[in-house]
Amino acid sequence: MIALEEYKKFFKGYTELRVQENLSNNIRILKGDINNNSKSSSKGISSRVNIGGCWGFASNSMVNSNSITEVINLAEKNSEFLGKYNEKEFTPFKENIACINKEFRTKKTKLTQKQLIDFVREIDNYIANKYKKLSSRTVNLNCISQERDFINSEGSRIKSFIPRSNIVISLVAEDNLGMPITLYTLLGGLGEFEDKFNKPQDLFKEVDSLYERLMKKREGVYALAGLKECILDTKITGLFAHEAIGHTTEADLVLAGSIAGRNLNNIIASEKITLKDCAHTLFDKPCPIPVYIDDEGTKGEDVTLIENGVLKSYMHNKETANLFGDDPKGNARAYEFFDEPIIRMRNTCIMPGNDKIEHMISSIEDGYYLTSASNGQADTTSEFMFGITEGYEIKKGKLGRAIKDLTISGVAFDVLKTASMVSEEFKWSSGGFCGKKQMNLVGMGGPSIKCKVNIGGR
Repeated sequence: MIALEEYKKFFKGYTELRVQENLSNNIRILKGDINNNSKSSSKGISSRVNIGGCWGFASNSMVNSNSITEVINLAEKNSEFLGKYNEKEFTPFKENIACINKEFRTKKTKLTQKQLIDFVREIDNYIANKYKKLSSRTVNLNCISQERDFINSEGSRIKSFIPRSNIVISLVAEDNLGMPITLYTLLGGLGEFEDKFNKPQDLFKEVDSLYERLMKKREGVYALAGLKECILDTKITGLFAHEAIGHTTEADLVLAGSIAGRNLNNIIASEKITLKDCAHTLFDKPCPIPVYIDDEGTKGEDVTLIENGVLKSYMHNKETANLFGDDPKGNARAYEFFDEPIIRMRNTCIMPGNDKIEHMISSIEDGYYLTSASNGQADTTSEFMFGITEGYEIKKGKLGRAIKDLTISGVAFDVLKTASMVSEEFKWSSGGFCGKKQMNLVGMGGPSIKCKVNIGGR
């Protein structure tokens, strides 16, 4: 391990220095055949310098003494060059010093690639032998880790190893018209594979549940279009919190004209809604992607975006915090060593309420219980559209038939104002990615909420 402190003597102005390695392991078995078996590594060093208000950035895939000094010097030159054209007055960043060493490495013996393949294959064999009427099946293992060593000129220091391990199981069956019907489940989360998964047999109950729900969907009906009273399950509220609300409250997007920019301290949701971007811990447990210190060296703290229906704050990096007169709380994140840190969410969620899910269902005369989403998109007006892959009718307070794929849409700020019940149950979705300029790992979560939303029917 390189002693980064030795290079602080080369720092000029505000400087960041980061060594990072991303490791990825992917195994996918499709209908019994291995169609992906890949491992990759991306490692390098980067430096970012701010002299007089202008950022300079440089990176190198070689990690040695010469490349480190070269990267620092080049970042400084880039900053100085841009500074020649800068006429704005620069306010120095508020000093925010934090140091931490946090690793989520397994203490168990690491499995070989063959053992991992055998693990995935045993799940696939179970599906193939028990459920012969499926038209397709996929079992996908995906493990990603990020290891960082970071210092800055203020004195912050990060040493971290954050892994995430997931298995995604997808089943496909044909309905009576020969149309494919698909459902999937995502398992795992924070930690190395050996800590998240013990033996393949532990996942067989998840497979059985997935198949049972697929068969219900296979016989399902199309939803009726229109504004409907619905319950959005925990998996959907997490996506909703991230895509439809979270992005509108990132300070760079606020500066670009986001709807949140003109609604600070205004009521934008029901008083039952509190929404946070959590740094690393919630309910005394690590979040899916814990960020103890961000890639600017800022200590990770929770950001309460909405409190009891009122928009309270934005997410910042050092620069936007200066502009808004606020404090940064660790939202500047980079994915690869060659990426500059930008304002990103970490673990965004709606906080749980006091309602029981059975009471929420019984309170609806005619509506839908939507339980799983495939994807989603939203813009800075908070207008959104999500694909829903699993859900059920609610008739006279009871769950009815399964429904086939549909979309929901609306303006998030308006939808949240209709939230009348919020469940006490809370769950994280621990396999999320965000694609804002550069891919990054994120956590999403929440309770179930009862609200009114536009349903796209057949």
